[in-house]
Formats: sequence, structure tokens, C-alpha cells
Amino acid sequence: MIDAMQSTRQTEDSDYDRVGRAIRFLEGRRAEQPSLDQVATVMGLSPHHCHRLFSRWVGTTPKRFLQFLTAEHAKRALRESRSVLDAAFDAGLTSPGRLHDLMVTLEAVSPGEYRAAGEGLDIQWGVHPTPFGEAFVGVTRRGICALEFLAGRQPRDAAEELAAGWPAATVRHAPAATGPVVDKIFPAQNAAPEGPFHLLVRGTNFQIRVWQALLRVPSGAVISYGDLARRLGSPGAARAVGGAVGSNQVSYLIPCHRVVREATGLGQYRWGATRKHALLAWEAARQAAASTATPA
Repeated sequence: MIDAMQSTRQTEDSDYDRVGRAIRFLEGRRAEQPSLDQVATVMGLSPHHCHRLFSRWVGTTPKRFLQFLTAEHAKRALRESRSVLDAAFDAGLTSPGRLHDLMVTLEAVSPGEYRAAGEGLDIQWGVHPTPFGEAFVGVTRRGICALEFLAGRQPRDAAEELAAGWPAATVRHAPAATGPVVDKIFPAQNAAPEGPFHLLVRGTNFQIRVWQALLRVPSGAVISYGDLARRLGSPGAARAVGGAVGSNQVSYLIPCHRVVREATGLGQYRWGATRKHALLAWEAARQAAASTATPA
């Protein structure tokens, strides 16, 4: 029985790696519109099995995923998101049935805790694979305090930066503790994240407000920096909003990748524009699949 379970897990890991390679390949070569045969070669599968595996994990076909990767899709999503965002912000929650509905709670450290610099806090960190590359994650008893894509950066550099942000805390490498957290955030085969997730963050009052607002942006939707500033009641603060978005310590769960430039495309992303594009396409594909599967 144990051997069978290990074999199944190894197969899942292998499939996970294949799909991650395919996502990165499609994003990097989207201007060339790669064929299914090319994607299959990257995945090390036949075209038939490539199509089936990719569709099962991502929620759509490689060809359809390519369509989600285009700038035209981002512009269209920006136009179409406004009515969804109106409802989301009016309700104080994200749209019904999507990832962040009552699923991610954000706790900001108190001023006293901020001054204490994490004294008494035990932070465990690890590095784990995701469909979008290796992710560095830090966890505490009170919640996730760090999540970032390494994007070629060394884990020790991320760990040193984490320790510098919480200089009085105990920061230690503990992948056995962080691995299950990443598995819940990025579960296998197109499943929804297995929250709820509790986040522990440190920031100014304005940064906290921006991050709380980001939690209201539904998966599959995007918002411009200017619109986010207006919804915060600070219409002239788009640049400051951008700074707060870029200071996000918990990527993906606080979805800073969903903020785009209104006139000039996707805009910047701390972990690379390629990864931002792939994240948005992946979410759009899953949203489209969920909408198709749900009766009207």
C-alpha cells in the first residue's frame, strides 16, 4: 500500500513539473503561438496525453491558454472587471464562489509588535516547487508572513531578507512545516486552494489598506492602479498605491498580480512580467472553466 501511494505521489510530482514547464514555455513563446506538438515535446508526452494532462491541471487546453496570455485578453478583462469589482467592493468581499471569499484573512502586527521587531516570533521557512517556479514561504503560528517566487534568486538571500524584516524573531529553515502550506495554496490538478489562509503582515496603515483592498479583487478579474486608488478614496494616489502593491510580502494570496496599467498593458511585477502574465492566464482559464461548469 505504501509503495502504491509513493508511486502515485511520484506520478503527481512528475505531472506537476510537466505542466509547470508547459506554462512557462507557452508564456515565453506566446508571440510564436507554439503548436500542440511543441508543447508536447516540452512536456515529454504525446500530443494526445499532453492535451489531456494540461487540460486537467490548468482547466483549459494549451491553445485556449495561449489566448488568455495575450495583451488583448488583459485589456478586455480590465473592461469587463468593473461591474464585478463594483459588487465586490460594495459587499466588502470578493465575488461569490471565487478563491478569496472568506478564505484569506489578513492580520497586521500592532504598533507595539512592529517596534518589537518580531521578538518572541518563530518563523519557519522553506522553498518548494509551484507551476510558476520555486516559491519561498515563511510561516508563523499566527499565519503566513512571506510568500515569493524566487525567480532565480538564491533561497539564502530570501531568508536573509525575511530575517532583516523581523530582526528579533527566530528564523529557521523548516521545509517539513512549510511544504504542506504550499501544497494547499497550489493544489494538484486544477483544484481550488485549500484555505482558509491566515496572513501576518507588517506595513504602514496605507499599505495595509491597499493589501486589504487587493483581497477584494476576484480571481479572473483585474484592476488598474488608478481605479484601486479611487476605490480607496485617494484618486490622486495611484503612484503610492503602486508602491504599496510592490511592497506586498505575501505574493499570490495578496493578489498584487491582478493590478495592471490601464493604458499600457500589464505593468510591472516584482517577480517578473512573464510570471504575472502566466498567473493571470491561469486564473482566467480556471474562472472560465468554473463558469462553464456552473449551471446558469
